[in-house]
Amino acid sequence: MSDIDQAIAALRAALGPDRACDDRETRELYDTDDTPGHCLPVAVLFPHSHSEVQAIVALARRHHLPLVARGAGSGNVGGAQPVPGSAVVSFECMQRILEYVPAERRITVEAGCITGAIQDRVASDGLFYPPDPGSSPYCRIGGNLAMNAAGPHAVKYGVTRDYVLGLRAVTGTGETLCTGVRTSKGVVGYDLTRLLVGSEGTLALITEVSLRLLPMPEGRATLRAAFASTVTACAAVARIMAQSVTPSALEFMDRHALDAVRKMGAATDLPAVTQALLLIEVDGDRATLVRQVEAMRAALAGTGLLRCDDAEDPAAIARLWQARKALSPATKAMAPLKINEDVVVPVTQLAALLEAIEDIAQHQNLQIVSFGHAGNGNLHVNFLVDPSDAELMARAREGLRRLFRKVLALGGTLSGEHGIGSVKRDFVALELSPESLTLQKGIRRLFDPDGILNPGKLFPAD
Repeated sequence: MSDIDQAIAALRAALGPDRACDDRETRELYDTDDTPGHCLPVAVLFPHSHSEVQAIVALARRHHLPLVARGAGSGNVGGAQPVPGSAVVSFECMQRILEYVPAERRITVEAGCITGAIQDRVASDGLFYPPDPGSSPYCRIGGNLAMNAAGPHAVKYGVTRDYVLGLRAVTGTGETLCTGVRTSKGVVGYDLTRLLVGSEGTLALITEVSLRLLPMPEGRATLRAAFASTVTACAAVARIMAQSVTPSALEFMDRHALDAVRKMGAATDLPAVTQALLLIEVDGDRATLVRQVEAMRAALAGTGLLRCDDAEDPAAIARLWQARKALSPATKAMAPLKINEDVVVPVTQLAALLEAIEDIAQHQNLQIVSFGHAGNGNLHVNFLVDPSDAELMARAREGLRRLFRKVLALGGTLSGEHGIGSVKRDFVALELSPESLTLQKGIRRLFDPDGILNPGKLFPAD
């Protein structure tokens, strides 16, 4: 019996045959995430508790079986893609709310809980969990923790890491690690909680998380501003972020994104000469909303502004957001493959980045659509390609290299919310120094000395 066969037999004995599956049909369902490419795992494991995850890791270490943690598989950098000879650990069966204390603005859940379900549960008590990735209706909190996910509201409220009070996890040695505190303050020892969040499942498998909640804002208002050029839209972004009122969302769409959604029937009421669109949300006490909207209108006013609409009624707000909501299906319909990068630059460098992207598109003869979270300088740069065209893919790879170098030259970073996974790992050395990489790889070995947790992800090969 091979090592893999022995490992699967041991896992079946620990979990039961229906929760340690090695039939081809099941394995094919988990052979990829939302990234191009497939790799068939040797098995798919469905733990129901922290203790079962601990048993899985202990057996995997004994049999040298690599493990790849998976939430909903909605990531797009290959973070949850299997590697050859690996088993997928799916957390979809771990969806319990373990403790909910509204008075303490705190909820503790298992890693398989759907992010949107957490938001819905606390909303009935006038609370909210701010991080809101676009996949909130189906992504799982464990995946959000692994990649330190964000979303439109990060400009005001921060990212996943900012709302994690504590974690329960299993390291690569099979040991239980509990981090953090139940309180909003706590400075005892190193902050292992923040180390684990964003570690992409390479240090430990997170099984439980305690999340900090906020009071639900009383009201929201949305503004939609059309601009005659990218440069004038970016100047307005800088003005918004320099004044005293912080928007709860500040989204940008370039002319290529607008062309895409217009084909889907959205944004058809905008002036025909619109080259860039901003969507701005403000929230808070109803008494302050009027002042916030006025502050945004004042910041938006200036050269290049073609039209500005605002709304507070939920139905009217939804109409203003229609173009942004239509973007994902619109861009996916434009080409067989969408390579979605999530680079970040200082807000003052957005115009320079967008100019560089246009230059890359022209010189590499590429179709590129850009949009994203302008208030954070976080731009989603989408290369629309056909993977069967080898020459086109070579031009796209060169375009990516040029994009990443420009982002770093502008004082930015390679990823704001998607993570690194397997897709970006070869570019990480452009941003991190050899000394930093050596130290971080050493930390990884401390948590996972045998290298069984999500190998081939996050860092370049040695």
